[in-house]
Amino acid sequence: MPVNTPNDARRALRQRLLAERRTWSATAACELAQQALQARVMDVLTQLEPECLGLYWPWRGEFNPGEVARWAATQWPCQLALPFARKSPVEMHFRPWDGEAPSSQDECGIPSPEGKPVVPDVVLVPCVGFTPEGFRLGYGGGYFDRFLAAHPHVTAIGLAWEAAKVDANALAPQAHDQALMAVLTESNTWSV
Repeated sequence: MPVNTPNDARRALRQRLLAERRTWSATAACELAQQALQARVMDVLTQLEPECLGLYWPWRGEFNPGEVARWAATQWPCQLALPFARKSPVEMHFRPWDGEAPSSQDECGIPSPEGKPVVPDVVLVPCVGFTPEGFRLGYGGGYFDRFLAAHPHVTAIGLAWEAAKVDANALAPQAHDQALMAVLTESNTWSV
């Protein structure tokens, strides 16, 4: 009889949360949540005033930070950056971004700009799931965890839908998981 491992439980949790998000993202409630989370993110960024803001290219029903990027670039001198993920060796860095749709992709097939690596001082991190203690469930590649471990000075803010909140026991954070400074949802700010 096969033994369930923590990775099996995380995989099942990830699949469940992604399926729920896919269904929910097609509703009017998602549009309202997008606007509410956008306002919350802008409020936090106004307090932080990053010099270089690391964002992400949204997919699979994630919060779309496009308006936040355009707004941040006009509020103060703020460079924008998007991640570039490499499969072998597994690593991720950020590249300067002009706010337009990138013409290239990283090795995971996600749109990413060309350019030399930059290190943002604030990074917005997409969450498939999260705990109120600041741990996140991503897509399982460990890209953001590796980046954050290598750059402990970066302020990492998770972005998620409130429905993605899970109990720490359900997520079972592991030694390699990097805690975020805060997680913002459409209705809460979970500060660590």
